[in-house]
Amino acid sequence: MEQLAKDLWIVEGETVSFYCCPFTTRMAVIRLQNGDLWLHSPITYSEALAGQLAELGTVKYLVAPNHLHHLYLGEWIEHYPKANLSGTDEVIKKRDDLHFDTSLNVDQDWPWGKEIEQLLVSGSALMQECVFFHRPTRTLIVTDLIENFPPEHFTGWQRLLAKGAGIVAPNGKTPLDWRLSFKKAEVQGHIRQLRYWQPERIVMAHGEIVSQDTGDFLQRSFSWVF
Repeated sequence: MEQLAKDLWIVEGETVSFYCCPFTTRMAVIRLQNGDLWLHSPITYSEALAGQLAELGTVKYLVAPNHLHHLYLGEWIEHYPKANLSGTDEVIKKRDDLHFDTSLNVDQDWPWGKEIEQLLVSGSALMQECVFFHRPTRTLIVTDLIENFPPEHFTGWQRLLAKGAGIVAPNGKTPLDWRLSFKKAEVQGHIRQLRYWQPERIVMAHGEIVSQDTGDFLQRSFSWVF
């Protein structure tokens, strides 16, 4: 577990295969002012990780920000049956074996809303994703909306595929297939909101964290939108 700022941590998970390519996984952990823990895109559960989290606070919220990040939800619900599970409509439909307490598609007064803003990025038939902005640390948290793998992560044909998809640092962006599926008129407003937040740090589930020149990075990452 690595602490990035006060009340903000990341935990690196196992590598999974996606389109025959190795995808690293990462969970973000935010401690709210009342001591509750908010877990974004939970990675595989372990007793060691549970022990580290117990030292920080109480696991209260489990967040599945899109329908691709659901693999380990069952493990967490089994060990934290009182935790609140939230996901997009797509992941709720996909994982009908789990009980979701709330949908991220529904506007409501979120219990974490005073500290974490959120926005559902839609406009694509392939996927929607809920992105988050942690106000106290000015951190933007995304899942697949930006992927920013270090160049050495892939080899051979995988590297060529990753470069073609546009997901290699320092110019990581939304994967090509998802980019092509967007209705640009709809997604433009969403991206303007992300830039309006003016994050000082960008944490994504896959790839290098950006903590310098974040405005320039966002402009490059979403140049395809405008």
